[in-house]
Amino acid sequence: MKSRKVEEKLLGALQDFTSRENWDEFFKLRSDEPFEWYGDWRNLAKPLAEHCGLVPSVEKPMDILVPGCGNSELSEKLYDAGFKRITNIDFSKVVIGNMLRKHLRARPGMLWRVMDMTNMQFSDGAFDVVIDKGGLDALMEPELGPRLGIQFLSEVKRVLRSGGKYICISLVQTHVVELLFSKLRFGWQVSVHAIPQQSASVSSYHSFIIAAVKENSSALHSIVTSFDSTALTYNKLQVQGLLDTIAKENKLRSQHTDGEDILYSFEELQIGAKGDMKQLVPGRRTRIMLGEPGISRFNYSAVIMDSYERFGPFLYGCGVFLVPKSRTHEWLFSSEEGQWQVVENAKAGRLIMVFLDANHSRVDMEDVQKDLSPLVEGLAPAQSENDSQIPFMMASDGVAKRDIVQEVDSPLTGRIIVEDVIFSEKNGNGNVLPENETFRRLLFERTPGLVQSEALLKNTENPNKSVGKAMIDEAIRHSRYRKKKNRTGRSSDSSIRQGSKTYVHVDHTYLASLYHGGMLTGLGLIISELELLVVSEKLVKTVIVGLGAGLLPMFLRQRMPFLNIEVVELDPIIADLARIFFGFIEDAQMKLHIGDGVEIVKEMTNISKSSSINDIPLRSEIPRTLDRENQCGKGTGDSKGVHVLIIDVDSDDPSTGLTCPHSNFVEESFLKTAKESLVAGGILILNLVSRSTAVHEMVISRMQMVFEQLFSLEIEEDVNKILFALPKKGHFSNDGLLEAVIRLEKLLTSSAPWGNGPNIKEYARKMKCLK
Repeated sequence: MKSRKVEEKLLGALQDFTSRENWDEFFKLRSDEPFEWYGDWRNLAKPLAEHCGLVPSVEKPMDILVPGCGNSELSEKLYDAGFKRITNIDFSKVVIGNMLRKHLRARPGMLWRVMDMTNMQFSDGAFDVVIDKGGLDALMEPELGPRLGIQFLSEVKRVLRSGGKYICISLVQTHVVELLFSKLRFGWQVSVHAIPQQSASVSSYHSFIIAAVKENSSALHSIVTSFDSTALTYNKLQVQGLLDTIAKENKLRSQHTDGEDILYSFEELQIGAKGDMKQLVPGRRTRIMLGEPGISRFNYSAVIMDSYERFGPFLYGCGVFLVPKSRTHEWLFSSEEGQWQVVENAKAGRLIMVFLDANHSRVDMEDVQKDLSPLVEGLAPAQSENDSQIPFMMASDGVAKRDIVQEVDSPLTGRIIVEDVIFSEKNGNGNVLPENETFRRLLFERTPGLVQSEALLKNTENPNKSVGKAMIDEAIRHSRYRKKKNRTGRSSDSSIRQGSKTYVHVDHTYLASLYHGGMLTGLGLIISELELLVVSEKLVKTVIVGLGAGLLPMFLRQRMPFLNIEVVELDPIIADLARIFFGFIEDAQMKLHIGDGVEIVKEMTNISKSSSINDIPLRSEIPRTLDRENQCGKGTGDSKGVHVLIIDVDSDDPSTGLTCPHSNFVEESFLKTAKESLVAGGILILNLVSRSTAVHEMVISRMQMVFEQLFSLEIEEDVNKILFALPKKGHFSNDGLLEAVIRLEKLLTSSAPWGNGPNIKEYARKMKCLK
């Protein structure tokens, strides 16, 4: 009965292997009875000699450290075998006191010290051998994470001499071995050996020796094994897990050797895994994981890039560029080509681009900078030593205040966000915006750096006179999202501020997106066709693929009442959001279809050489009840084709370098279909968003092959490039284009400015003829 109580107390004392108090209690209860982890001397003597070269030598005696020694007999057996210079450490005063009394006279050369193995008080390179019998395993409690294990291994590496050996006796759990392999990667020769077990052993786990030899280099070696897995009789799952981990690590080491784009640790770079980091190597690009538990508050994924000489002169020897989570997936920051563009503009000899994630979202940027500063200082080149400090830069969108209005999850688009923002003096593109004005924006989480739509909000005193109020009422009548609550608990119908005499609506006479004005400018290329149709009182057949918030169609509806507008949108949820939050409506002049834009344009081409778009069977959320030609009293010009085809859709995979449009819309087959859908005097207008020069060239080349004439307009303040393709060649000089857009202005219902960007005459001067 008494022995059972003692056993229960012993087990209770070991509930936490990292607790000093628990171990003190354990060794008080255990007294002088040895406690052996993973095998005794009978099991260990032979493999230590054969696989680890642990053979005593009078000429070259070894300085051996046994961390976390406990009351194991390993040290005394080593001493008796001829190893006379052994230092034992443990953080339990109880066990060190017991062992000192036990061995002081019989083994006077053996030292015993109370010391924390994760923070040793020895000088660098003090030992030839470190024998760890279960210490790393004890530190790597899964619920505590790797912090203590990382600190211990760092100390082992520090106190070992070059050519020294770290011998780890372990049960080789996956999380332990993965950490050990990652920390002993460059400049270490690692081998794994099975410890023969006695037939009387009742353990279901096999013990292994991991032997690592420290080299005076940054060489990379594959991990070798000396055991036959088929000969091991215990726990096949344990052995297979070890073999899988070794194979995974060796594959990674092979990728390093082959020069693949691998994520390095700070420690690996410090020992020269990528050469001398104190020297600038133009064009060198290195991915790195910064920060470790106990060293920094957070971990950071980063890329270190040494500028090309042609990017100079440089303002800084080294700089840090922070990329917020909302922008990390943009091509500019996620692709190597885009990253070099950032480096060129940063004017730093070395740029450390740090990618923030969800862990940093609620942290003040000053705290992030303080956390990062000591980490990046160790990565600065020698050329920056005269700099007073390393400058921190950050990608920003210029938003001074943000209010999330609604968040919706769509099966097609993913998370969609509607937000109201007030900009600082300038927005992220450098455009001066109306002071203290509120803008409503539509964003897709899949392309977080790209604003899909942006509208100016206006206040109206009398809701009965508010066009916005009428639009909202009409939108809610058709929407599936009536009064649905958002995650903040507010009504999703937030375009009206209840309990107030002020009503908010979208100003559809204002184009906040600069590229929309650029698209409008392109209509000057078909001004003769437009004038002819207007004089003939014919409607201009216009198809817009990509609704977004519906801002461009609504603007065209007001400023160009002679347009017969058909909008195609793939996602019905986007259509609902456009109605509720952005005041999009349908009427005799404008209809919305839900469907695949590529397929609808194909259908138009197949059918429409004898039919109008109104005859095409489209799946629409709102049944078509209006006969446009009878309602308007006007027919459409040339019902066998489209006059204006606008492609303004985003890509669901921006990592390819193509943010807009989806790649299907720039395939040669689709471009040919689009050309066939147009009347001879028609135009295709395509919004191209890509920071990749190669992607730009590819799209332009395809359009040049298909169309007779091609123009481009680059929106300097943004990343958009608008392409205008004509099925029939026109004759436009720069002066001719300017004259054309002046004629276009006369067709608008109002000549009032539509935004703070360039007007159409300024855009016309910037247009270039590519074919």
